[in-house]
Amino acid sequence: MTFPTYTAIAGAMLLLLQQVLMINTGLHRAKSGVNIGAGDDKNLERKIRRHGNLAENAAIFIVMLALVESLTGQTTAILVFALVFVVARFSHAIAFSSLSGSHDLSQGSKIYPALRAVGAFGTLLSGVLISVYAIYLLVFTQLS
Repeated sequence: MTFPTYTAIAGAMLLLLQQVLMINTGLHRAKSGVNIGAGDDKNLERKIRRHGNLAENAAIFIVMLALVESLTGQTTAILVFALVFVVARFSHAIAFSSLSGSHDLSQGSKIYPALRAVGAFGTLLSGVLISVYAIYLLVFTQLS
């Protein structure tokens, strides 16, 4: 079994992003006085979703990536899965840094909705591919 180095690097980058988003959300809560939920504050809602969406997706991806990397070692495939996921999550976080990337997709710069699409599609693609790859490895290579 190989230590999952690529996964550790990806996990460290994602955890740093998670901490930045958590601090950003917490500071907005402190400034607005909204301790639970978002009230009518669209900016706070956006920050909550940006933080929560990363939390919803990153943990299970990192676990699966570590398991597969433990099986295969530090392969190009693992590096690509990790890079696509990390880039996707950073793209999503950047997209949600503006209301035009979260609430008002038709307003403002078109870069934010584009980054949101990159984030969503990259997250979906890397998650599906790592899952299919894990099933393939476990069924067709580990059992034979």
